Amino acid sequence: MNLRDRVVIVTGGGSGIGAALARRFAGEKPRALILGDLDLGSARDVAGEIGAEAIQVDVADPASNDALIDTVEDRFGPVDLFCANAGIGFAGDEQTPPERWDFMWQVNLMSHVHAARRLIPGWLARGEGYFLSTASAAGLLTNLKAAQYSVTKHAAVSFAEWLAITYGDQGIKVSCLCPMGVKTRLLDAADEFHALLDPLAIEPEQVAETVVQGLAEEHFLILPHPDVARYFQNKANDYDHWIGGMRKLQRTVFPTG
Repeated sequence: MNLRDRVVIVTGGGSGIGAALARRFAGEKPRALILGDLDLGSARDVAGEIGAEAIQVDVADPASNDALIDTVEDRFGPVDLFCANAGIGFAGDEQTPPERWDFMWQVNLMSHVHAARRLIPGWLARGEGYFLSTASAAGLLTNLKAAQYSVTKHAAVSFAEWLAITYGDQGIKVSCLCPMGVKTRLLDAADEFHALLDPLAIEPEQVAETVVQGLAEEHFLILPHPDVARYFQNKANDYDHWIGGMRKLQRTVFPTG
């Protein structure tokens, strides 16, 4: 997809990867660029830098997703590219209370479902549309000490894959962004994972550049960290060996875990 003269929505656009995507997309001269975020102030700050629009949205709420898309389409016309980028993360395991599991499920997966439910009928009628899912390398591999994050990101990858298979012959394109460590507030707050991810972390601007290239080439998997493809292949080629390797890594990084 060439972003010039397109209508683009980026959720989670007020910070991190979303803000970097917005800044990079602005250089491609879209017709309209809209940043959706629960933190409207942050979204407005980024939008003001680049001549974009900011709209408050709670991605976990179906009605809020509908309102975002309705507002954009009323003002600018049909959405060409929807970037389901907003997400959350925290450490947890099987003992984490169910409501915390559900919270991350709603934000990291169901927000994508809500957006697709609203967009797909119109895209099918038009014969085109592009859905960019921000998942994570954790959705292809795993995230040590973060069960909810791993599970919800696996689900996000699976949903994007399903969309691509189901609607790819009808003009709808899907890409799934799976970075590893990225220097954002989410990583800054993840004290448990600094030893593991800090050496691998890249700037969000590097992620955004990879995304623009991936959209132009219409790749399903967009991998800002090239090693993720090799790790994913190793996992598929010998699952037992991969699990053993991850256990060893866990013992090394979290020796008391």
